[in-house]
Amino acid sequence: MPQIHVLPKQIAELIAAGEVVERPASVVKELVENAIDAGAREITTEIQRGGILYIRVTDNGCGIARDEVPTAFLRHATSKISNADDLEAISTLGFRGEALAAIAAVSRVELLTRQKQDLSGTRYRLEGGQACELEDAGCPAGTTILVRDLFYNTPARMKFLKKDVSEANAVAAVIDRIALSHPEISFRLIRDGKQTLCTAGDGKLSSAIYAVLGRDFSSSLIPMSNQMGPISVEGFICKPVNCRPNRNGQYFFLNGRLVRSGTATAALEQGYKNASMVGKFPTCVLNLKVPFGTVDVNVHPSKMEVRFSDERHIFDCIYYGVKTTLLQSDPRPDLKLTPPDPRVGFQNETYAQPKLTVSAPVKPAVRPETEYRLRDIMAQPDTAKPAFLDVICDDPASRAPQAPHPVYVVQRPEPSDNTASVSPAPSESNPNSTSETSGPDHIASSQSDPSAASKSVKDDILAASATSAEDLRYVGEAFTTYILVERGDSLFLIDKHAAHERILFERLQKEQDVGRQMLLQPLAIGLPKEEYAILTEHLDLLAKAGFELEDFGDGTLLVRTVPAPLRDENISEVLSEIAGGLQSGSRNVAPEKMDHLYHTIACRAAIKAGNHSTPQELLSLAKQVLEADDIRYCPHGRPVAYELKKREIEKHFGRIV
Repeated sequence: MPQIHVLPKQIAELIAAGEVVERPASVVKELVENAIDAGAREITTEIQRGGILYIRVTDNGCGIARDEVPTAFLRHATSKISNADDLEAISTLGFRGEALAAIAAVSRVELLTRQKQDLSGTRYRLEGGQACELEDAGCPAGTTILVRDLFYNTPARMKFLKKDVSEANAVAAVIDRIALSHPEISFRLIRDGKQTLCTAGDGKLSSAIYAVLGRDFSSSLIPMSNQMGPISVEGFICKPVNCRPNRNGQYFFLNGRLVRSGTATAALEQGYKNASMVGKFPTCVLNLKVPFGTVDVNVHPSKMEVRFSDERHIFDCIYYGVKTTLLQSDPRPDLKLTPPDPRVGFQNETYAQPKLTVSAPVKPAVRPETEYRLRDIMAQPDTAKPAFLDVICDDPASRAPQAPHPVYVVQRPEPSDNTASVSPAPSESNPNSTSETSGPDHIASSQSDPSAASKSVKDDILAASATSAEDLRYVGEAFTTYILVERGDSLFLIDKHAAHERILFERLQKEQDVGRQMLLQPLAIGLPKEEYAILTEHLDLLAKAGFELEDFGDGTLLVRTVPAPLRDENISEVLSEIAGGLQSGSRNVAPEKMDHLYHTIACRAAIKAGNHSTPQELLSLAKQVLEADDIRYCPHGRPVAYELKKREIEKHFGRIV
């Protein structure tokens, strides 16, 4: 029978290391938190090859005394707690005394440290948890820890690491969160020799948000503060119109520590109830301060799971703070109308033509010869006007990217519309200028199916049913959402969005070819680190769905092509929604992930409830639904159609018994 024995020290340390060190991001988190506990005001993190090859964390904290350096790398050695009572009111980020020992057990570690009152510092080197050198060294006040060749002595664990760029993104996400939780500290991150983050450390949360999450995110926030007894919450929340399709933009901190709390999330979203759109989630950066004795952070090794002694008070503080802030700081938005530019717009009183709504900038102006060409084209009969017109100057050299004159795309409107749009192509010298817009102004031509780019949703519905629909009789449309058609002795009620969504989804699954729409110029989209990381891991998968994306670095993706059905959608929101789905189903196999992409494309491209539709379009859509027995539910699982028998109706009206 098996015998019980004590594991050797080396094996026990490797097991303990597995509880703390999962990947380079885990190492960085532990080392940076130690630097914060040491009172540092400047912390620099440098990584190479995603942190697998090299990690360096430098701080200007209090340093470590010479005689305490070897002790610091022993298991359960810590300066932050001394007895059991201290566990009831933990005020530091670290307290278990396992991090340094666990890191040293699976890497080559070098420590340089000096206290301010000492004339010389200390250098301590370990390999695989075994001490190698301890000597004097010249170094600035504070501590520098270098971690090289992570998992060099545990090759089995190396197989579970992801690509270098994915590991680097995970490290960047850790630094981002810590920087948001401590705006009074200046953080720097250097990736493969390039600085990608630098916060001011001025104590202003708004400065940290701007540096970490970018201008677009920070401009959508409003300040929030609330206090109920000893519990307080302060930070920023977004305006209801800026809610996102997932929860990746929610950052909760408890006494300066990043946490995941279902109570905090529920309170935030309840505060936005009836103010935000269905399916959208608010974003926030909130720091919750509670008495240390009322919360237990010693629940999980990651220290992100916490337990409150009174969940209700936490919920109320956040909920009422959100409600009050939205009531006071979110006024009714102003509507500003921009008159058309008279230099581009042209009206002929004797010829009835669509008006041109111009969004071109005042500078640079359209050259006169371009304006004359536009006038000549618009004065032609309808039959002579092409669907798409590239209006450019006569000089062929102006087609080059370095030309100073903008390129315009004029799209003929549908016969039922009376407007068309003229918009300038974004400047190639400033790729980030495209991050604000992602509509049809950026679209040039379809890459794989040119005809797909010019078909609207209406054309798509009508073209999908070429046969006659004489066996169906169109009755009407209820609430601009539900189609009513009659066939034989049955009345059918059909959800037009759910029906069209299912039809598109089935078509995409069958054809495996979405069709691509090339953009006039690459669209630069900045994303939160979690979304950026998950999308860069699935670039090949996204390419199959029609997205041609390029990693531009520092949380930005360049979009070169989009699926043709999404040519009129906000691509930034679509990618954010896709990232949320891929993140939640990260363990799914590739076919399931492709289904998620097709589902997102179909949902976005389908005709929306509330949109105006002609009887011909609705009848064609109903025919497609009723001719296919497998179209019963939309990809979300909602029913597509209900059948009401004539006999059942007559029963209710007492015509038959």
